[in-house]
Amino acid sequence: MNWKIEVIYVPVTDVDRAKDFYVGIGFHADHDHRVSDEIRFVQLTPPGSACSIAFGQGIGDMTPGSQRGIQVVVPSADEARSLLLNAGVAATEVDEQPWGRFVTFTDPDGNGWTLQELPARNS
Repeated sequence: MNWKIEVIYVPVTDVDRAKDFYVGIGFHADHDHRVSDEIRFVQLTPPGSACSIAFGQGIGDMTPGSQRGIQVVVPSADEARSLLLNAGVAATEVDEQPWGRFVTFTDPDGNGWTLQELPARNS
């Protein structure tokens, strides 16, 4: 039996601001549905990812800015950092480690993201 992580909740204060932020760094806007006056569901997917993020109104009880554990693998930490900087997002310098190269950033609410370029594999 396979278990697949397909959606991760990201708590935000302003749904439109968050959607603009993530679309601005290249995420695809998959869904934006207002179910009722109290419920709005937005789902976005990073390019090439099998896992999406979701946020909205009336769909979660986490404190905005409290999501800190999302890690995304990218082909190039340098290119990912450049993309973020060009989009006006503050990103750390590339952190070189034996297990990869890392860049971190936060969204407008303070939710933390880590981007990892995997090390070359020895054949």
